[in-house]
Amino acid sequence: MSKERLAAFSDGVIAIIITIMVLELHVPHGDDWSALSKLWPIFLSYVLSFLYIAIYWNNHHHLLHAFKQVNGRILWANTHLLFWLSLIPFATGWMGENNFAEVPTAVYGVALFMPAVAYYILQFTIIQSEGRASGLARAIGSNFKGKISPILYGAAIGLAFIEPWISCGIYTFVALMWLVPDRRIEKILSD
Repeated sequence: MSKERLAAFSDGVIAIIITIMVLELHVPHGDDWSALSKLWPIFLSYVLSFLYIAIYWNNHHHLLHAFKQVNGRILWANTHLLFWLSLIPFATGWMGENNFAEVPTAVYGVALFMPAVAYYILQFTIIQSEGRASGLARAIGSNFKGKISPILYGAAIGLAFIEPWISCGIYTFVALMWLVPDRRIEKILSD
């Protein structure tokens, strides 16, 4: 299978994930600002999840350009990532519909933790296939953000049972941390 086919399939799944999330934004019943204001938890959870999906799409795009050959292990690692990403709309909707309550906020953290682990597995699988001396292996390097993110998600999952807003702050912080452009792979590709 070519990388282009893997990218096209992944892009399609990610587009469906975003579509499912936006379909959960229902038109308010009423014609004043108070009707709209009741939707703010749902909208905030949507914005955060959209941001996460966009970050994964962006990083996945760069990752796919950094290796040469697709094999069965890479296909399964990629499918594993897409599975966990596909659960984000459910967790997003549950958290937003329940005004960031403890259990839905913790489940949202699990829905963020698992794609982070799956993305690490995909990176590892590709590096293992390409070799430790590959450009991708050099670009990933120590991968501080990739290592600290699951730790922060784990802390946020636990904190959701104490104060869900702290967890939401951590989820937002991690997203903002990943918004800072990471040019490691781009740099290797341009060399």
